[in-house]
Amino acid sequence: MTTSMRPSTLASLGLGSVFAIFERGRLPIRLGDIVDEVFGPSGDRGSLVISGANGIVGAGKTMQLGARLEPFGIPIVALDFPGAADGIGGQYPGLVQAFGRGNAASIMANVIQLRYDGRSLPPVLNGLRPAFLLEAVPEMLEIKKAHYAIFRQAFPDLEIRSVTSGFPQSELGVGIAHPAFPHQINKVFEIVEPEPSPITKLLWGLGLLPMRVSDHWSFVLDVLFCGLTLAALRYHDETNMPYWKVDKLVRRLAGPNPFRAHDAIGARGANYLTWSCLHHLEQHYGGLFSPTPSLVSRKESGENWYPPNHFRPLVNWAIDSDGDDLLRTWILGPLFQMTAMMIGEDRSQLATMNAIGELCAQFTLGTPALIRKVGAQNATDTVARYHRLAPESALSPWSPEIFDRVESPEWQQLYVNAEHNGSVGVVSMSRESYSWEVDAELNRALDWLAAAGVERLILTGDFHLQTQMVGADTSDFFPAMEDAEQGVIIARAWSRTARRLYDDFAISVGLVNGKRCLGGMLELLMHCRYLIAVDGSMLGMPEVTLPVVPGMEGCHWPFRRCDSKSWPLLLDLLLNGRPVKASNTIGCLVDFSGSLEDSIQIAWNLANGRGPGIPERSLATDALERVSENLPPLSPAVGEAGRRAIIETIEAACSTPLSDALDVQARHSGNFMGSKACRHGVIGGLWKKTTAV
Repeated sequence: MTTSMRPSTLASLGLGSVFAIFERGRLPIRLGDIVDEVFGPSGDRGSLVISGANGIVGAGKTMQLGARLEPFGIPIVALDFPGAADGIGGQYPGLVQAFGRGNAASIMANVIQLRYDGRSLPPVLNGLRPAFLLEAVPEMLEIKKAHYAIFRQAFPDLEIRSVTSGFPQSELGVGIAHPAFPHQINKVFEIVEPEPSPITKLLWGLGLLPMRVSDHWSFVLDVLFCGLTLAALRYHDETNMPYWKVDKLVRRLAGPNPFRAHDAIGARGANYLTWSCLHHLEQHYGGLFSPTPSLVSRKESGENWYPPNHFRPLVNWAIDSDGDDLLRTWILGPLFQMTAMMIGEDRSQLATMNAIGELCAQFTLGTPALIRKVGAQNATDTVARYHRLAPESALSPWSPEIFDRVESPEWQQLYVNAEHNGSVGVVSMSRESYSWEVDAELNRALDWLAAAGVERLILTGDFHLQTQMVGADTSDFFPAMEDAEQGVIIARAWSRTARRLYDDFAISVGLVNGKRCLGGMLELLMHCRYLIAVDGSMLGMPEVTLPVVPGMEGCHWPFRRCDSKSWPLLLDLLLNGRPVKASNTIGCLVDFSGSLEDSIQIAWNLANGRGPGIPERSLATDALERVSENLPPLSPAVGEAGRRAIIETIEAACSTPLSDALDVQARHSGNFMGSKACRHGVIGGLWKKTTAV
């Protein structure tokens, strides 16, 4: 019997658990099978129809889905009104950049553009046999309903999904697949349907991120996105703070940019959609969501909030502590109340809600993670202060007892889950970047497995919310820009967590199951006794390009686990920052690279002690000599200060015994974060942009 810390997000899609993937030895579905189920067998496939295909949503999804379905020979029908602007053509340069000119041409050749009058469908559509309609027509309820009626009359068995931002399934009569912006890039779809459907499994099989949410107005994303914009507008009205200034303050506090985000999407459409979502939310939930007069005005005018040439004073100013408290109350108070409302309605799993906030609404921390961080009582008090400033919001749904659940496993394990069968444990991570939050959750997961007596471990992504591992969350480095000791603390603590993967388990297997694994995430996984990576995945240590010094033992640990003949490859990774295919690092970083199915099976067999003859690489505990003696050709594109600091760290950490190397590397890494070179680099620029007000 398998036990888990919390339910897997995969289970909400009808796809079982991460542990079951390893037990089964393959993914829960095969893409070819689900394509056949939705569109018919090869040689006799129906088509995907996207209506409103030249709009910003429709064009983006035409490209995103068209690129993934073209190899299966599925026609993509792009349907729109005569005279509609050519939004699809505008996507072509992005296709060329992503896939090359030849593949981009093949994808575009598979898109059939049709026009219709809104009252009857083009006769040629009958021959294309629509199997799935993704509707992206204007956000007006009666127009959408009439649109479905036309299609249902012509194709009674057609699967229909709406991209609506706010109307629930109960109003539309069709399922929801609400995509996040940018529509051609962002993989998230909020899914509303009674039970997991083949359409949802198709999206997952195509490498997209379907996330099931409940059938409520505006779902999760737009409650957060529109709610944050509304909070920022109310703060502006209260303080007369300029929009550009509010935007910067909110970015520092929560992460997203409410006004510039609207302008980037397209202010005319974004303002209307924000007003529409808030308008309907107000009707159902009251004053917490009442649109401000400024939003109502710009809903009509389409005026930008944050034009690039907006006049700003040459001398900036900062708010004092009282002003900061006021900002936090106006911004976080309503967000905390909205989050409690959605949790009370059981809109989604908490891990899913948190991911939507980060991946789509651009929050630095999803609101559940932020509430957990500030504490239940602090969050409750913030909402109470907000209600004194905005009494109308106190009449909207508010259940402070929701925050009493903050110690539950579902709330404590937003990013890291663990499962075991009494013998083997599987730890799965659902965040692409490593952070203090992930570090704490990973330690709790390892403690949980240890308490159950589990000594065999697989560490991997969660096959759902995480599709790649991009390194450390660099925003956690910001305190070290002013106090290098904070950088030492980060490097030391995170490295100690990583060492647990080697020290605390008799067998530990890291599996790179996505397209890349970089920086801190690679350093974490390389601490496992075995490292498996799928074919085509890229491994890299890009820290030198930022520049920072790798902090999770990347400057000595991999050298200790391979023959000196492999050291030039490691030096190239560290000093040039260019990623390499995982298959090119076998015996150096990786122990096996193959198909995803083979990698899953190898990892499971290794964890169960019946490995396929793959020996465990030893770990040198004594000092290493002449590690950096033969440097690879060095790219002139990389700055010398960061490269020199990394070389010094390699020499210092490798020339000391393993027992001392962690502290040596942590000290070098942390001290460099406080250096001029780091502050003037990529991370330093982000730090200035985020903290400057």
